[in-house]
Amino acid sequence: QVQLVESGGGLVQPGGSLRLSCAASGSIGSIGGMAWYRQAPGKQRELVAHIWSSGATHYADSLQGRFTISRDNAKSTMYLQMNSLKPEDTAGYYCNADILDRRDYKYREFWGQGTQVTVSS
Repeated sequence: QVQLVESGGGLVQPGGSLRLSCAASGSIGSIGGMAWYRQAPGKQRELVAHIWSSGATHYADSLQGRFTISRDNAKSTMYLQMNSLKPEDTAGYYCNADILDRRDYKYREFWGQGTQVTVSS
């Protein structure tokens, strides 16, 4: 069984920083693309950033360069460094990954349970 577990969320003041982590574990053959999504109350889930296995990245236009996505393939872990946080960044942040499941050697999409980020003074 494959699991994605996020950590690093919390309460931070406007202008502050947080670093989220997403650790994959279980019957992992290999990990393809990984991504962070977020969902604020009453809004649809939206893509924050995506990172391919090559390390190439893509970001939502609205972030204006404040967030940085990265991954450590040796640790099966993805990160999201969030700087200059704003109240509108408040949301549940979810990890997403395409993972080759060693149980049947098929790629599947997996989601984490999410970690809450609250930006408030």
